[in-house]
Amino acid sequence: MAPILSLDAVSKAYGALLAADRVSLGLAEGETLGILGPNGAGKTTLFNLISGDVRPDAGRVLFRGEDITALPPHARCRRGIGRSYQIPHPFAGMTVFENVLVGATFGGELGEAEAARLCVEVLVRTGLVDKANRLAGALPLLDRKRLELARALATRPAVLLLDEIAGGLAEHEARALVAEINALKASGVSMLWIEHVVHALLAVADRLLVMNFGSTLAEGSPQAVIDDPEVKRVYMGVGT
Repeated sequence: MAPILSLDAVSKAYGALLAADRVSLGLAEGETLGILGPNGAGKTTLFNLISGDVRPDAGRVLFRGEDITALPPHARCRRGIGRSYQIPHPFAGMTVFENVLVGATFGGELGEAEAARLCVEVLVRTGLVDKANRLAGALPLLDRKRLELARALATRPAVLLLDEIAGGLAEHEARALVAEINALKASGVSMLWIEHVVHALLAVADRLLVMNFGSTLAEGSPQAVIDDPEVKRVYMGVGT
């Protein structure tokens, strides 16, 4: 079966810095691919290339077999690529419900009644339904992370990009979020997840990909990648 999302030798440079160096990958339907790498490895650039926030200098991005390399972010979102960002930036003066409604209305292109129903479903799934009328700017970090996830889900993604969603959370908060992400996985959503909280990633990911200096360092089953000597040296500092 063809992958739902694939990158074909994608490259992106910022001056002399090669942030993505002919990166190729494929994401299967329903799969969760975890992405690891040291700071500056090119992980967020990879997400920006997939979401359309930046354009590649070379290579192609394909979604459901369609070349979407030239499409802007909103068009990719409406085709089924949703994204959360590493640092949550909700509309602080709007309620939680209103924030999610933005995603459902503009990203999901839904009518008012259908968008409202979807928002309630998403808030239930992300544990925010009891905070629907709270101002987003007043939320603690865990709930801001959940809201970032909820806004992405409100666009009805087939592929979800998660950028360090567990970062900065306490241990028990990360466990709660992992349980919610595993429930999403069970629903059939395909996911790419950048994360530094390795145990959170290992609890969900089917495969791991490790990047370094814009290139793929290792890719495969989670245990095989974690046991890779070069991954231990570059990412974990073992043997240096």
